[in-house]
Amino acid sequence: MLHTFVALVEDKPGVLTRVASLFRRLNINIISLTVGHSERQDVSRMTIVAEAASGSGHRIKASLFKLENVLDVDDIGQLSCVCRELALIKVAATPQTRAFIFQLAEVFRAHVVDLAPESLMLEITGVASKIEGLIQVLSEGDNQILEISRTGRMVMRRGQHTSRVLEAMRVASPEEEPIIPITDTTGGDSGLELISGDPNHPL
Repeated sequence: MLHTFVALVEDKPGVLTRVASLFRRLNINIISLTVGHSERQDVSRMTIVAEAASGSGHRIKASLFKLENVLDVDDIGQLSCVCRELALIKVAATPQTRAFIFQLAEVFRAHVVDLAPESLMLEITGVASKIEGLIQVLSEGDNQILEISRTGRMVMRRGQHTSRVLEAMRVASPEEEPIIPITDTTGGDSGLELISGDPNHPL
């Protein structure tokens, strides 16, 4: 199965070599590896997608954390997250086929970023299946794909709902269910005990 790791590493020479060497020693294939600046100064964010056994995620995470210059490691492959990938696809195009490629780009929400007399370049962002779908449709027709460049998977955990968000959504936790008194309409005490504020509660 595919495992996705996000590692925060110091922005120093040799870090990428140590990470690649670790996966070589573990005999694990890296499917994609993306590195870029993070929100912290002098710290880079590395996203690694690797194919390994389902139970090996914890061992890989622990091995990554032991490496020099690695500050933090998170295995978010099975968590709620947003996954995106960017691809540039250069396709051979003629005046007769351009209109069809433009229609495909609109369907897949891709953008034409370069147009030449004999080719055009598409930019598409999304999950891997969306990109694979566009490549498959282009390959099945008479269009010749000249080049493909893909960034690899980029992931980020989804945000957690805070109590203020839950309150705004009017979602009450069971342990926080409001308690309301039942009083006599004449102003006197009805003698009834406090019950939960469930509208379906039998009175």
